[in-house]
Amino acid sequence: MKILNAASCLVMALIVSAPGVAQQPVAAPARPVAATGEAAKVERKALAKGLYELAYSPRQNAVFVASSGGFGADADAPKILRLNPQTLAVEREIPLERKAFGVTLDDAGGRLYVGNTVDLSVTVVDIVNNRVVGVVQLEEKVKGEDGKERYPRDLRELAVDPAGKRLFLQGHSDDSVLYVVNTETLKVDKVIPGLGKAKAPGMTFDPAGQRLFVTNLLGELITIDTRTLEIASRVKTEAEQPLNIAFDPASQRLFVTDQGLEMIRNFQTRSIPGFQSRHPGNRIAVFDANSGKQLHSIPTDAGPMGILLDAQRQRLYVTNRAAGNVGVYDSRSYALLQTIPLPTHPNSFALDAQRNSLYVSIKNGEADPKGAPESIARIQF
Repeated sequence: MKILNAASCLVMALIVSAPGVAQQPVAAPARPVAATGEAAKVERKALAKGLYELAYSPRQNAVFVASSGGFGADADAPKILRLNPQTLAVEREIPLERKAFGVTLDDAGGRLYVGNTVDLSVTVVDIVNNRVVGVVQLEEKVKGEDGKERYPRDLRELAVDPAGKRLFLQGHSDDSVLYVVNTETLKVDKVIPGLGKAKAPGMTFDPAGQRLFVTNLLGELITIDTRTLEIASRVKTEAEQPLNIAFDPASQRLFVTDQGLEMIRNFQTRSIPGFQSRHPGNRIAVFDANSGKQLHSIPTDAGPMGILLDAQRQRLYVTNRAAGNVGVYDSRSYALLQTIPLPTHPNSFALDAQRNSLYVSIKNGEADPKGAPESIARIQF
């Protein structure tokens, strides 16, 4: 997911599943934290270079973490780390041929799908036998105006529909698309255009409603019918830099991180005709999933990125990547319950709902030692 043009810096700032670039903390207003009586115990381990998304498998009782290995002459080989969920000890390393960034899990099927951002492909990992079983190339390289060959798009989020035997991946670019992969044949079944002539970074799947929700930097919320594989609706929202999405099926609400990065705002001003910034971001926007109407706006600390809903406990978690902490909210009242420091740049989440354990990948920043391993934290509530 790296296109070497003027938009490359934007891609790096936006995406979880892309080569990491430190976002420098910016000032955010101090806000009171509500007392909850819940004491969170945090354990943290530095494990490998280039850690990105992660997933918890109840069937395997393991946490799986994507490691790109980093970049440059001192980069390590890419791999998937299989962690003990209690101790965060590495139980197994699954070697990969291509760099790993985003992940999605089909736990019943025993598969982890791994986005290979810089190769525009997805690697399929058998998590029962800890081995790679296939690689799907989504598009081939094309020659640019400069004569160099490169992939036309980059990848971001992945979502799997085990019942429909489909994998969905965003082709994230200035003309974004959705790739639909058959998980039996490991072939691309369809490429759906129309995700916006702008980066389309956010996606989540509603299995019961057979819908995909996608965000883009035009501020649109796009709904795709996964039965017909057609765009069902497109709504212009008040979110200016919508990123990751969490869906609550019980209330039919979407929680969307609205970042508020100056780098993205500058890109939008240059690339979107008539763009005028109207919202500073640094919030979670709450939308009605059926109409796209905004229901609420929840202030966050700087650079909200990853978001996860624990529907059972009615808790909403957000990684404030630039501020270096995790915010914990009541998903009903939207009240801030706790702020948990996790410097330098907390990134992505996984949840063990049974044990009420939250796992967070943590990126290094510019002030951290170059080439140092990055971390995983376990927050026990």
